[in-house]
Amino acid sequence: MNEKQLKKKVNFLTLYTLVSNSIFIILILTGFKNSDKKESFDELTVKRLNIVDETGKSLRMVISNESRQHPGIINGQKLPERERASGIIFFNSSGDECGGFIYDGNEKNAGMVLSVDKFRDDQIMQLQYIENTKNHNRKYGLQLWDHPKENTYKKRISEFERIEKLKNSSEKKQAYRKMKMDSLLMEDRLFIGKGFNKDVGLFIKDRNGRPRIKIYVDNNDYPRIEILDKEGKIIK
Repeated sequence: MNEKQLKKKVNFLTLYTLVSNSIFIILILTGFKNSDKKESFDELTVKRLNIVDETGKSLRMVISNESRQHPGIINGQKLPERERASGIIFFNSSGDECGGFIYDGNEKNAGMVLSVDKFRDDQIMQLQYIENTKNHNRKYGLQLWDHPKENTYKKRISEFERIEKLKNSSEKKQAYRKMKMDSLLMEDRLFIGKGFNKDVGLFIKDRNGRPRIKIYVDNNDYPRIEILDKEGKIIK
């Protein structure tokens, strides 16, 4: 190969390198320019979908199957991995879980629940359907709870973990009673719907979870209105 031919090859390789690099840079810049491009799909199949904020770091919603479901975040801390049903988990602008919509059904149990969580704590309201599919016993309606004390989530979870390690059932019951006395457990306050006992109506409890007002139709189609005292005795 003479000097002239060598010079031609060098010039060709130089030109090729410049052109290739230019095309590569244009493609990168075009990619960034079109990063906000909206795409339209007729059908999308995924196992989990994460919706994030504008930074791309903070979750706002997770749509997932049961195997990949998010365990939840409270007070900025991700909860330990646990079994959760398929559905949608919502997260607020503080990054904490604030509710969700979950569902499942099999030969033993079925259910569908829309939950609303208290800020930095557990659920306080549910639109729920729960069924034992073996005996066709079911409950469905609107359920409300109260948390007697503020900011008790960490202490409550710590107590639950401690109780789970107890082997004696009577010790566990006593520990749960103490949690209730210390106002660490959420209290059932209201249910509107149909219960497992097949009564349909409005059931209101006081702040200690004791039934106080019942307006319902029982399983024998008999209408009832009951006012109860703290001991559960009908006074009117």
